[in-house]
Amino acid sequence: MLLCAGLSTRLGKLGAERPKPMLPVCGIPILAYGIANLVAHGVTDLVINTHHLGEVIEREIGDGRRWGARIRYIHEPAILGTGGGLKHALPLLDPDGRDEPFLSCNGKLIFDLDITKLVAAYKAAGDILGMMVVRRVPDAKAWGAVNVVNGRITDILGDGDHMFCGVHVTRPSVMARLPDGESDSIRQGYLPWLRAGEPVLAYEHRDGYFAEHSTPERYLESNWALLGAETLRHPPGHLRGIDPTARIHPTAVIEEPVRIGAFAHIGAGVKVGPYAVVGDGATVERSIERTVVWAGARADASNAGEPIVT
Repeated sequence: MLLCAGLSTRLGKLGAERPKPMLPVCGIPILAYGIANLVAHGVTDLVINTHHLGEVIEREIGDGRRWGARIRYIHEPAILGTGGGLKHALPLLDPDGRDEPFLSCNGKLIFDLDITKLVAAYKAAGDILGMMVVRRVPDAKAWGAVNVVNGRITDILGDGDHMFCGVHVTRPSVMARLPDGESDSIRQGYLPWLRAGEPVLAYEHRDGYFAEHSTPERYLESNWALLGAETLRHPPGHLRGIDPTARIHPTAVIEEPVRIGAFAHIGAGVKVGPYAVVGDGATVERSIERTVVWAGARADASNAGEPIVT
């Protein structure tokens, strides 16, 4: 399940225009990165929950066929949180009542996670409530610190050197224990359960790209990282370069790294880059660098200096 029912409030006007999982990074929606990685590891049956601007997700992502996935949607008229959203979706996640393990992934992530290894670790662990993906970070408390001792999680939202990465493996019967209505899978789930002595294990992510996009600053940083040296094992498309259908005036100057999308138009005398993303069908009539121009938007004198042109 890909959790996509947030409100996107920290993104300001960006979140008012598009739900967070649909912000374009290098011209491709964040959500597509998660889908592509899941499919590459053989996970093709997906459920997406929606709330804020859910119609944008359904219209642009569709049934998932283009990535080799089968996607079903479940809308939340009232937001249910990370735990309530999972419990609400159990009829889709476990239609036959077989209680088979499933992955829960935050839809706002670009995460180069080896899902095959994660699932293998979960299966090898035996009878546990769940396995949470964590990574060691210097500012763990700012992310809700996770304490890990010999591979076992002993505390969350207290002391620790790790952060929870927004991905975990569990079973429907575990999420069914959550209260009805709105709930948090950590605060009303894993945290009280592990304090009662029930086993919750950690899977440590040590290498590979990880980014979440809750603020405009983090959103921009992710674009620059993927335009630059960072790589993904299973990208959903071309993250760098110039689409062959783009129209670039002979006097324009392109300085890599850039991503210029299909049918984009770069005007006369314009310098694009370094670190610039021009979405499909966008028009650039002023010089830009460290700027993201969304699909169909226009960068000109009227929005000079804006790092994100929508």
